Amino acid sequence: MDDRHTEDRRPVPGTQTLSRGLRLLEHVGAGVTDLRGLSERMGAPRSTVARMLANLVAEGYLHHVPYQGYSLGTKLILLGQRAREQRPLTALARSQLEALARATCDTVHLGTLDAGEVLYLDKVAGSRGLEMRSRVGARMPIASTGLGKAMMIGLPEETWPDAHGRAVIFAAAPNRPDMRDYATLADDLRQSRARGFAVDLEENEFGIRCVAAPLRDATGAVVGAISVASAVTFLPEPRLHDLGPDVVRAANEISMVLGWTG
Repeated sequence: MDDRHTEDRRPVPGTQTLSRGLRLLEHVGAGVTDLRGLSERMGAPRSTVARMLANLVAEGYLHHVPYQGYSLGTKLILLGQRAREQRPLTALARSQLEALARATCDTVHLGTLDAGEVLYLDKVAGSRGLEMRSRVGARMPIASTGLGKAMMIGLPEETWPDAHGRAVIFAAAPNRPDMRDYATLADDLRQSRARGFAVDLEENEFGIRCVAAPLRDATGAVVGAISVASAVTFLPEPRLHDLGPDVVRAANEISMVLGWTG
């Protein structure tokens, strides 16, 4: 037997420790902040978890406040910012997002499809001083957001019922807009596909509307979407549909940078 093959199958030293450290960071990020809770989640003795936590605090990946618990550290904030900046789609789309925000005075979002949800990659605030719950890194059901519905335009229709079901579950939470029935959603998506853009009529957040268009890569596949969002006062339905072609043009500009030829 070739000894080199035997060596290739051996675990890399420190791999298990690294994996456990990353899991610990994920649990803290999910809101488990005390030693007891982290020990239970990790399935490891408190003494072991305490040593791992101490190392992560010393390296700046975690922050500890006595009697309050652990939180993600400044080093992760910096890494998260760099990760966002290094994502090709974010970097390539930024100038178009800023131009669209200036032209409309409204908030512009960039999102992609990740594990069946909308993942918000970027947000450029408008000049109206509005606050909305969207934020970079947030996830939302695709069937109840303008960004998500714009991406659903490029998905096979057989995937739509599952997306609708997820949105129904999400809408059951307190203070959430009701989710429309599937037939209404499907009809809306077919109209969106025909005109090239989707609209969100307070389906994700009360008082907020948006218009969104899909982004495509060199193969023609939908890889993301952009949207213009604002309060109902500033986005009455006539203006919402008037903005549609402008959002489509901006999306097409980004798509061409990604290699799409139309």
